[in-house]
Amino acid sequence: MIELLVFDVDGCLSDGRLLYTDNGDEGKFFDTRDGFGIVCWHALGKKSAIITGKTSQIVELRAKDLGIKYVFQGVKDKLSVLNALLKELDLKYENVAAIGDDLNDYKQLSKVGWSFAPVDALEFIRLHVKSVLNAKGGRGAVREMIETIVEQENLREEFTKPWL
Repeated sequence: MIELLVFDVDGCLSDGRLLYTDNGDEGKFFDTRDGFGIVCWHALGKKSAIITGKTSQIVELRAKDLGIKYVFQGVKDKLSVLNALLKELDLKYENVAAIGDDLNDYKQLSKVGWSFAPVDALEFIRLHVKSVLNAKGGRGAVREMIETIVEQENLREEFTKPWL
């Protein structure tokens, strides 16, 4: 059973575009449906984490808004961070689903119980994951990932119960 979702940010939780203003401020685009899916996942008593190569205050704000407790930024070796988190949470790879879109996600994706990639992920990554999603990164891919797991693990009634 999947207990932990692991998200990359740029190209998965966000659409991968970066916006820089003249003042040097950075912007990212997130999908509210992805966010609500994460909130519903947490309502099941499940956990989620962000492991991303870039560092951004925006990611901290988004994680806080969604109740994502485990946030690791500026990560060069995502698998090492995942290993430490699994030890802390007393979980195994088989209890983890992860989404990634580029080469720096490969090692992590190759170990987890269920690996996902958005349809616009790098071709190499799409060829090496269990599930390629129909949605693009930052445009519903995370929600589709969550919905897929919910259906596969027969959690639909529990997932929707608080909202219906």
